Amino acid sequence: DVQLQASGGGLVQAGGSLRLSCTASGLDFEYYAIGWFRQAPGKEREGISWISSTYDITYYAESVKDRFTISSDNGKNTVYLQMNSLKPEDTAVYYCATTFYRYGDSLGEAIVDHWGQGTLVTVSS
Repeated sequence: DVQLQASGGGLVQAGGSLRLSCTASGLDFEYYAIGWFRQAPGKEREGISWISSTYDITYYAESVKDRFTISSDNGKNTVYLQMNSLKPEDTAVYYCATTFYRYGDSLGEAIVDHWGQGTLVTVSS
């Protein structure tokens, strides 16, 4: 079974930073991209970043571009999301996810295969 364990959420002041981690088991990073979504209260879940470590390809939504950085450590089967310059509007439950990825696929339109549990990020003003 594929399992995704997300961690690293917490409370931070606006302008601060957090790093989320997603550790995966039961899948081969070679064939999958790993990504992050978030869902704020009363809003739809939003895909914000993906990484294919096989092809060294990343994707960022406009809402987080230039503030968030996704990276992977394949030896640890872990993907990280470094979040800088956090804003109150970044407050949400953050979820990691996987998608079967082939070179050339659009990560911005990826279909999720598996979801991890969420981790709450709260940014105070």
